[in-house]
Amino acid sequence: PPWLTQSTRSSGINAEYGERSDGNYVFRYHKDKVYYVSEDIMKRATNIGRKELISLGTMFGKFSKTEKFKLHITSLDFISSYAKQKVWLKPGAEQQFLYGNNVTKAGLGRISAGTERYDGVVVYNMNDLPLGFGAAAKSTAECKTTDPNTIVVFHQADIGEYLRAESTMS
Repeated sequence: PPWLTQSTRSSGINAEYGERSDGNYVFRYHKDKVYYVSEDIMKRATNIGRKELISLGTMFGKFSKTEKFKLHITSLDFISSYAKQKVWLKPGAEQQFLYGNNVTKAGLGRISAGTERYDGVVVYNMNDLPLGFGAAAKSTAECKTTDPNTIVVFHQADIGEYLRAESTMS
């Protein structure tokens, strides 16, 4: 789908999807939201009316009122497995990122080679646990020579959102 290609490009992932070892998965649009769901579950859900159906599979993202697609933090497991550009945070910077703050060079542990400015990146801790995603504020080359207080990754979403926005996550 065109919205996926555009969103995945900004999130730094390769948009190959669908076939998995545990079956085929598809994207489905329902009430301005896009869900990633197995074909088997999708076929079973056809017995439920559209008005009664609340959710289906994993919410991947949603369309805004201006029809722009925004990835949701619930898509992190999917996009982290296909990420090309990655950033690893030092232990002291993890908490700041999980509170919704941008990443400075002082908190940067590693960055994938070839990352360009404004590329989408998946943010990991040093133990390779995906924490969220964002956009690179500096390229890999720029990160080597920049000041420690310079922002290197713009925050977009993190797993701390489950707690901060628990009542509005739907």
